[in-house]
Amino acid sequence: MRRITRNFLLGVLAVLVVLLALGALPGLLTSGDPYYLVASPASADVAVNVTDLPENRYPYATAALANATADTPGRSGPYWRGPVGLKGAFTHSPFDEVDALRGRESNATDGDGVFVRRDGSVYRLAVTQEVGA
Repeated sequence: MRRITRNFLLGVLAVLVVLLALGALPGLLTSGDPYYLVASPASADVAVNVTDLPENRYPYATAALANATADTPGRSGPYWRGPVGLKGAFTHSPFDEVDALRGRESNATDGDGVFVRRDGSVYRLAVTQEVGA
């Protein structure tokens, strides 16, 4: 194999490794206090129907709703923003999920939260930060 071809292939391989690292690394960054998506029981006239919410697209919302009951709030797993805001550009967050649900029904919002209806129960989904966790 010629030297130029070998160097070109090594360069392409190096670029692929860097791109793979950029895709995987931000998900591992954990700094600061974690954020959670909380599903609190609520009452509202207008709510987004999330009975068939896809778990692979809304992992934080489905986890919070699965842990919620008619009497107690449910909470998703933690999400750390990471240093310098780098992580937000590369990873999926509970903030993205709340924004997507707001886009479905703009009248179902309440400040930072959004009202959702699942199996006849209404919940308010909002992102909260647990300081000192």
